[in-house]
Amino acid sequence: VRACVRACMHLCVCSILRLRHVKVGILFVMVVVATFLFGSNPEDEHVMHFETVSGATPSDLDIPLDHPHSILEVTFTGPFIPDVRKHEVRNDTRNLIVSVFGVREGNSTDTIMSVASNITLYIDPNRTIDVIDKDFKVDDGTYSRLYFHFESQEPSNLPFGMKYDALPYAGNYQEIFAGVILIFVYVMIIFELVHRTIAAMIGSLLALTTLSLLNKRPTLEQTVEWIDYETIGLLFGMMTLVGIFSNTGVFDWLALKAYKLAKGKVWPLITILCFFSGVVSAFLDNVTTILLLTPVSIRLCQVLNLDPTRVLMAEVVFSNIGGTATAVGDPPNVIIVSNKAILEAGITFATFTLHLCIGIVFCMFGAYGLLRLMYRKIDLTNEDPPDVAELKREVQVWRRTASRVQMVSAEQKAVRAMLMQKMVETEQKLRDVRSSQARGVEKWRENLAELEQKYRITDYPLLVKSCVVLTVTVVFFFAHSDPSIHMGLGWIALLGGVWLLVLADVHDLEAMLEKIEWATLLFFAALFILMEALGELKLIRYLGEETSSLIKGVPESSRLTVAIIAILWLSALASSFIDNIPFTTAMIPIVVSLGNDSDVGIPLPPLVWALAMGACLGGNGTLIGASANVVCAGIAEQHGYPISFNMFFKIGFPMMLVTNAIAMVYLLICHSALSWNDP
Repeated sequence: VRACVRACMHLCVCSILRLRHVKVGILFVMVVVATFLFGSNPEDEHVMHFETVSGATPSDLDIPLDHPHSILEVTFTGPFIPDVRKHEVRNDTRNLIVSVFGVREGNSTDTIMSVASNITLYIDPNRTIDVIDKDFKVDDGTYSRLYFHFESQEPSNLPFGMKYDALPYAGNYQEIFAGVILIFVYVMIIFELVHRTIAAMIGSLLALTTLSLLNKRPTLEQTVEWIDYETIGLLFGMMTLVGIFSNTGVFDWLALKAYKLAKGKVWPLITILCFFSGVVSAFLDNVTTILLLTPVSIRLCQVLNLDPTRVLMAEVVFSNIGGTATAVGDPPNVIIVSNKAILEAGITFATFTLHLCIGIVFCMFGAYGLLRLMYRKIDLTNEDPPDVAELKREVQVWRRTASRVQMVSAEQKAVRAMLMQKMVETEQKLRDVRSSQARGVEKWRENLAELEQKYRITDYPLLVKSCVVLTVTVVFFFAHSDPSIHMGLGWIALLGGVWLLVLADVHDLEAMLEKIEWATLLFFAALFILMEALGELKLIRYLGEETSSLIKGVPESSRLTVAIIAILWLSALASSFIDNIPFTTAMIPIVVSLGNDSDVGIPLPPLVWALAMGACLGGNGTLIGASANVVCAGIAEQHGYPISFNMFFKIGFPMMLVTNAIAMVYLLICHSALSWNDP
């Protein structure tokens, strides 16, 4: 029997190894092929063409015929009225008519024909410069010449600029290509085929390759500009602050104080942490809240012998919910409130907070009830007693540290050997503790004097310096919207990190940099590129336009109800699987256009509240749905408590469904039933 068991285990191990090699081979071939295809087309320089037309002098612009054209994606820059301000167009508003003509050679004469539907751009009487994107679908055919034709009713000269991309026939299916790439990235993350950072990098490469094949390959400078450096700077600066702050022992001390306050009771402690996370995130960016709260929570769970992953997931879910309540709690809200058209509609910080805060209070209590329901059969305590769990974590830390040491010089080899020896000694100590010590938790908890000796402040001068710098940084976070402060959140966090590096007199910078979550920062950079590339493939715009068409197609009496439901749930589901920042940016013009269209007859404020609630609450749907989720998972992984995609999905997705259902009921009662539609 033992021989059969050993043989079966051997076969299973061999099969797993073979599957792993097959996976690596497939992904490597895919990356190599994508690399060659990416380099097969030149970069699209997006040359800006400048034209001048008037009522008496139309203008033409030739389109090169170096490859077949099926779609012309054109960006106009000039004094035009964008779609979000179409309500300003009057009967006497002058316009610019853009046509695409093709010349087909004949036996005796050439034939000129229109090969795409005309597009009309309305001229802003105030001559405010704006950017407008339009698409021309070119009819199939062989032409000896293809050109744009511009006509205007403007009596004086009308200058404007334009740039365009000429897509082949496959451009008609670019939204499908984008969807397939996104699904593939999620398959790699869900089944943990590769690390989520590598999955985002592979997805970015595939999206860039698709753009290259569609003659839309961006330059390296454009690709780098797609990265949101405000977010990267915020994360790096706060990671630096927290890394230095942790050297004071304050997180251990705070964990012990919370332990004494909770008196060993688990649920009062979880309740305090969740609601504290939600309330603070309403006034402070939720990423910053999680960066500050996660280390304390991990130490607290170690003291109480709890599983940190369950507590951290609950915290980050409530952080995302609380961040929805105000205009500064979550990045999508900042984008919405900063939009010029929304500000002109009378939606200010105060009105935004008033409308959302009431609904979020209901969402918080509903989420807490669901949390108690989902955790009722889950043992939140660790399988191992605290000292065993601590030794196991130490073994992981020694192993990870040793793997990072390069074996180039003799000194590096000696350091790695010492680290490996330390790991072996810790493993032996772990075996001794397991064999000799009882697993009683109550006995350990009674030894409070020993805990107070172990968990204490170790560097008071550094603690004072860190508290001063952190306080100043947080104050600037609150005040950054003041017109006299010309710094965003990223700059404030970076400069706060520099302040503390100088004040703390850090000499071992390499040890300090090891506390930075580089994998998390790289994941965000790759994710930003991936989402912007999917935006270039029109996936996000397609979702928004389909939603707009759905709303306009229902009877006017129920149009507001359908609009609230459609925008809320589309935003929630989309933000669960794609980054909510580019999605919100793409949805704002559609929402504003619906709210300002007199033919649709829908007030704008309820649509804005639905977009904000859906985009922010939807971030709880998956591990990569919100920035705070990824940051929390990165810190937990660094401490030896990995949070997988599936683990978070089992908690986060039901939370997302319930909170959005509560938000939907709240919005429908306030706006469809009570008509509270004023900003």
